[in-house]
Amino acid sequence: MDANRLFDAFVAATSFTKIQQLFTQLCALLDIDPCDNFNVFRRLKTELNDWRAQKLWSLLEKRAEQKEYCHQKACERLSILVIGAGPCGLRSAIECAFLGAYVVLVEQRDCFSRNNVLHIWPFVIQDLKNLGIKIFYPKFCRGSIDHISIRQLQIFLVKIALVLGVQIHDSITFHRLIFPKPNENGIVEGWRAEFDPPRHILSNFVFDALIGADGKRNTVPGFPKRELRGKLAIGITANFVNQRTLAEEKVQEISGVAYIFNQQFFKDMKEATGVDLENIVYYKDETHYFVMCAKKQSLLEKGVIIQVTAI
Repeated sequence: MDANRLFDAFVAATSFTKIQQLFTQLCALLDIDPCDNFNVFRRLKTELNDWRAQKLWSLLEKRAEQKEYCHQKACERLSILVIGAGPCGLRSAIECAFLGAYVVLVEQRDCFSRNNVLHIWPFVIQDLKNLGIKIFYPKFCRGSIDHISIRQLQIFLVKIALVLGVQIHDSITFHRLIFPKPNENGIVEGWRAEFDPPRHILSNFVFDALIGADGKRNTVPGFPKRELRGKLAIGITANFVNQRTLAEEKVQEISGVAYIFNQQFFKDMKEATGVDLENIVYYKDETHYFVMCAKKQSLLEKGVIIQVTAI
């Protein structure tokens, strides 16, 4: 397989491991060291003349030329560890790469399986377009409501991160920080981390900054947690396979409606299904995605809740 076909396969890939495998193969074919993060993008830009590749290079070059990045000199002497390959972790890694840092990202999973759908703001849409999402996902924001599944967003961002030289390691769990200490020569080494599996190649990685993007797990110590409790709201999320039939295509999305604003709609739903909802959102993406709040009594009557125990 020639380089341009391999790049096309990389663009089309939809699994975390496959994306990494194809990128490694592409670098090997072009004699590019993927660990040479400062030169990965430059070499790819020189070697690949596929029309999609050229369009992507143009977009990324335009982004890199923004004055805030100081020609990739702003963080050129910094090494950064990012924990988590969710949308926030990947986007942070991309930004650090534009700043010129050496970026390593670790993720404990080896697949992207989050089908929940995000309603995205206009400035986020523009940011993703500027990074080239239309090249990888032409259907982005074509519908009546602007949204994207978390999985699809991760698939796109991990490809951009790899192209920009971010080092990505899956199936590795961050446990704790190891504070700087003098080595046998009396020289104080920088920050390191303890990972699982132990003796991983990153065990000796010394970094200057740590970005914790692992969500509610929050494995980075020293950050207090606060919990805000409001009134009881029983949230339900459901994903159903989108078979893309004609009947499914005709179904209208619901950007978000509460009982108080469309009482008849919810009364009709309760009469037809026996389910009493307070609100509902429905997005049509790779899946039919529903998120809603159901009333407790309705769930008790349906047998979803077996018993209520006072807290």
